[in-house]
Amino acid sequence: MRYRNLGGTGIEVSVHCLGTMMFGAVGNPDHDDCVEIIHAALDEGINFVDTADMYSAGESETIVGKALKGRRREDVVLATKGHFPLGEGRNRSGNSRRWLVQAVEDSLTRLGTDWIDLYQVHRPDPRTDIEETLGVLGDLVRAGKIRAFGCSTFPAEEIAESHHVAERRGLARFRTEQPPYSILARGVEKDVLPTARKYGMGVLTWSPLASGFLSGAYRPGRDVDLSSGRAALTPARFDPAVPGNLAKLAAAGELIEVAESIGCSLPELAVAFPLVHPAVTSVIIGPRTMEQLRSLVKGVSVVPDDETLDRIDAIVPPGTNLYHPDGAWRPAALTEPALRRRPVGDR
Repeated sequence: MRYRNLGGTGIEVSVHCLGTMMFGAVGNPDHDDCVEIIHAALDEGINFVDTADMYSAGESETIVGKALKGRRREDVVLATKGHFPLGEGRNRSGNSRRWLVQAVEDSLTRLGTDWIDLYQVHRPDPRTDIEETLGVLGDLVRAGKIRAFGCSTFPAEEIAESHHVAERRGLARFRTEQPPYSILARGVEKDVLPTARKYGMGVLTWSPLASGFLSGAYRPGRDVDLSSGRAALTPARFDPAVPGNLAKLAAAGELIEVAESIGCSLPELAVAFPLVHPAVTSVIIGPRTMEQLRSLVKGVSVVPDDETLDRIDAIVPPGTNLYHPDGAWRPAALTEPALRRRPVGDR
């Protein structure tokens, strides 16, 4: 396993980060099996584990907590996230001081630990001033609840704004960003990754397999089973009848040939690809089974050369998204018509 410094935090993390979104009711409901997968990842040298309070409504954090019992807590860099609604009622979501203080306490309880190494706000919150968010996260660092904090899936302009506000107000700043990044979703190369690099942020990328599309199971001319695996969770991303998916299938078929030409599988190539970018610190792998974990960790030894990267560029040009990688959030500027339309009298 290789290790890199996480931004300017001084924390060394493995280039593979174990993502736990598939642990719990959404993916693998067998807690004992999930604990074994986490232990196997730690034994492989992975010291970085990422979860979130909304994964299976807190169940994923509970599973991670079980897995850490009996292990030296100091040996694990533990990351989690908060933002999405959790439970019924108002004021149980977002990036406000009121909610994040409670969310961190709840995560600590489920994880069975006294501190979180990296706490991330899961998405932007247009209702909350970024100054308030940075302020409460800095207070949580001083209180010893968290060691560092970052953002997840923030647009480049909001990352830049957060750093400007932190500098003007004398606040602690986001140390990391967690964007979606894969061979099929390269949009962050245009702005997010250069911005994160400019500000010295650590970057841990998610969905290197493009929600499973680069698992090797999907290729032109082969029937797509929409009733199982990731396809069952988001069938619109896999259904060949949906516009755009045929382009993904065609690209996946060409990428399989690229992988085979350098002696690896498509998942191994897909996991290796984000780590080539100079802004990227670690790539999150999210196995559901032990077999998937064993397959993905093989990718740590794959280092694509320039010729291979040129072939990938020819299939999916730099900065190009073949699909919208974030199905959980869209900016208010697009979802709220009032933000896109002048009042009738001003048109």
